[in-house]
Amino acid sequence: MDFIEITMLFMIAAGSIGCFYFIRLDWRRFGFLFIISLLTANLACYMFTRIGLYSFPNNVLHGAFLIPYGLVSTLFPFIVMFGVRYSPERWVFKIPFYWTVIHLGVLGEVILKNTTIFKFEDEWNLWNSYTLWWVFFLLFEILGSKIIPPYLRKPILSESFRYGKWAWIVVHVILILTIFLAGVYTGVTLIN
Repeated sequence: MDFIEITMLFMIAAGSIGCFYFIRLDWRRFGFLFIISLLTANLACYMFTRIGLYSFPNNVLHGAFLIPYGLVSTLFPFIVMFGVRYSPERWVFKIPFYWTVIHLGVLGEVILKNTTIFKFEDEWNLWNSYTLWWVFFLLFEILGSKIIPPYLRKPILSESFRYGKWAWIVVHVILILTIFLAGVYTGVTLIN
């Protein structure tokens, strides 16, 4: 196994631990949210690979279904449950919260895209992926708010997103860094 495959196994293990953390808070509600997000993410992944929008070539772990399905079955439900539990109450602050989460996810996808594990086909690009990340997580935010009652949520305080507060700093650092890296990636892609 190479570094990327070991990293993927680490991500699967970390996602599994994160999912277990949330499910143990209320196994019925968070477990239900876990199953719905797991099935939806895997169905979308299967459908997109089946119709040829992207693929997982030369993947030793793919035969064992660890990648992509192990990764999708752990990280996506973990992010869904994390978002539902910690996203701010007001939508004006939910948007930067999910914007940050989605930028980190798309960054991970770009990193995977530049390995032998993941390959975009001509019909698929990062903009398609970016859009679907938004649709997926915002739909699960709405659904999750119906499944997970307020007493099981710990929203980040809106004040934390004000100028100079910790959430404001985290959001800005991640967004500025990922947008800068997207510009570098676009430049390198256009040159090559």
